Amino acid sequence: MEDTLLTTPLTAVHEKLGARLVPFAGYAMPVQYAGLKIEHAAVREQAGLFDVSHMGELHFEGSGAEPFLQRLLAGNLAKASPGRCLYTVLLNERGGIVEDLLVYGLAPERYMLVVNAANRAEVVELIEARLKVDPAADDLSWEDRSDSTGLIALQGPASDKVIEQVVPGAEKLAFYENAEFELQAFGKIIVSATGYTGERGFEIYTDSGATQGMWHALMAAGAAHGLIPAGLGARDTLRLEKGYCLHGQDIGPDRTPVEAGLGWTVGWKTEFHGKASVLAQKEAGAAVKRVGIKLVERGIPRAGYQVVNPAGEIVGEMTSGTQSPSLNAPIGMAYVQTVHAKVGTELAVRIRNKDVAAVISKVPFV
Repeated sequence: MEDTLLTTPLTAVHEKLGARLVPFAGYAMPVQYAGLKIEHAAVREQAGLFDVSHMGELHFEGSGAEPFLQRLLAGNLAKASPGRCLYTVLLNERGGIVEDLLVYGLAPERYMLVVNAANRAEVVELIEARLKVDPAADDLSWEDRSDSTGLIALQGPASDKVIEQVVPGAEKLAFYENAEFELQAFGKIIVSATGYTGERGFEIYTDSGATQGMWHALMAAGAAHGLIPAGLGARDTLRLEKGYCLHGQDIGPDRTPVEAGLGWTVGWKTEFHGKASVLAQKEAGAAVKRVGIKLVERGIPRAGYQVVNPAGEIVGEMTSGTQSPSLNAPIGMAYVQTVHAKVGTELAVRIRNKDVAAVISKVPFV
């Protein structure tokens, strides 16, 4: 493992558990413990525990916080009312997705943004630049607490039974709700009913010094419910089965919410950076569209593989692909020309110069 890689508050725990650590977004992260298929099945059927402490947490407070964030982000900030979470995007002038993120409404005039580790520095730089010209800048304070925050994701149908033993009351949170708790053993924490697997679950934010204690408490509480640690490998197959985008692959600065099928993350009646470009595309229609693809022959549709029509003409490109553990079938996502994007359209994925038969599929896959 490279000495330059960053660690999380749980790195020592992963090493003790025998996890295979790999570089990810500048961090040493566990890709698997018992095995990808075992961890994937546990999350779908019982519960899995993920270390996602590499994610970034940016806190905003003050009367200027909401108007500033509303202009910064494409989503309708009114939906991030106290106790609610909002999934949305941050756009560039061309309408491209600089970042996809969660906005937590913690309390009146108090918010938290949860950003991808790989984009954290860019997002912070962009925020600082926008604050220099935004009229709300004098009426807010903000802080990057990423390095002092640990984040654990508890995911799976047994999550409620586990969380209620460690954070009583958290099991009552509805989907995309959040709440703050203060516990004697862990201090102040934030819990939300969110996740990246498509299953019922929770994300638990602690001070970094309390993260190991929280991990061990959750594992102990989940022992009777099939809870096991899960790594990045299962996290990727789980999110792909549900059609969730991975920034840097399925979305990025060269893709817009319209092309990505993420128009629902945009508050079209609000004013935000990049609106003119993305609104024009929405009205004109996008030339390409993100779609789900299933192979009907053997093969794995990896990112970067070309998608072709029956005549062999290139009509798109894969952005994610895997062998679905739940379906035992090859699935993926791609951008294809909109004329070929209808569910049921027969295409092919070019794998090692062979065109493997495929069909446009509904997303989520499971």
